[in-house]
Amino acid sequence: QVQLVESGGGLVQAGGSLRLSCAASGSIFGINAMGWYRQTPGKQRELVATITSGGSTNYADSVKGRFTISRDNARNMVYLQMNSLKPEDTAVYYCNAHRRTGVVTTNTYWGQGTQVTVSS
Repeated sequence: QVQLVESGGGLVQAGGSLRLSCAASGSIFGINAMGWYRQTPGKQRELVATITSGGSTNYADSVKGRFTISRDNARNMVYLQMNSLKPEDTAVYYCNAHRRTGVVTTNTYWGQGTQVTVSS
């Protein structure tokens, strides 16, 4: 019952920057964490960065120092600022959210993804 819509993907040269945005709507009450994942052909979806409602962040080692995740709780949005992009960052990027549905249960939601292509 949570809908996630990503935007901001595109084509950029190596060393450039992009900012991805994700808007959450629906039953947003109870969302504790949001994040970004990415997937390339032949590989499993991997975590890029996550952020809790309190602002705690985690990053994949491959993007730490280059990417920054942020969240605007009032606007129900999460962002991923990507700097110093590398060709290996090329992937479909997916927005993710976790919503608590019980004491120990949660639901996970995914956006449809946005393509990021980094050229050499």
